[in-house]
Amino acid sequence: MSTFVLVHGAWHDGSAWKAVIDHLEAEGHDCFAPTIAGNGKGVNKNVNHAQCTQSIVDYIVDKDLTDIILLGHSFGGTVIAKAAETIPDRIRRLIFFAALIPNDGESLKDSAPSHFQALFDQLVRQSDDFTVMIPFEIWREVFINDADLELAQSSYAQLSTQPYQPWIDKLDLKRFYSLSIPKSYLYCTEEEDNTLPQGDGLASENV
Repeated sequence: MSTFVLVHGAWHDGSAWKAVIDHLEAEGHDCFAPTIAGNGKGVNKNVNHAQCTQSIVDYIVDKDLTDIILLGHSFGGTVIAKAAETIPDRIRRLIFFAALIPNDGESLKDSAPSHFQALFDQLVRQSDDFTVMIPFEIWREVFINDADLELAQSSYAQLSTQPYQPWIDKLDLKRFYSLSIPKSYLYCTEEEDNTLPQGDGLASENV
């Protein structure tokens, strides 16, 4: 049996993994789903990428988790990449699930599809606390396009504003790209994933 630490994507918190955790625990695995600093409702949104990463590192260390499978989705891919630099000895495998992984020196925004870069810049200008909230129409048609309307609405109600600073921080990933930890990348097909079309904003070719 394995120990999984599941790191959510933008606008979510750890509760987004509930159904996955229920499934994995039914198979006998141990599962944990921390919430990244600055994410979730009613929390301080004034965080940078280093603080986001440190919150996941602290969670793993505080619980003394070892030999873990560390999985990150979307924005969470950048967090687990940086976390792996700090605690490589605690990680059995890294899994990037439809995740953004910038090249060394890039930001998450740099590695996002170009049309989303423009959209996020527009949305952050409309906020008063340097956060981004995805409009429901885009959530419905792009991020959860294979769900029915009821699920799209209920899942959207769980979302909260996303701090923008972690998206624009330039990331030094030299150490990450030198790690020998086994890595896997899970990518949905074009029919299932309109968010990250192939060839635009996916993982670095070095992963």
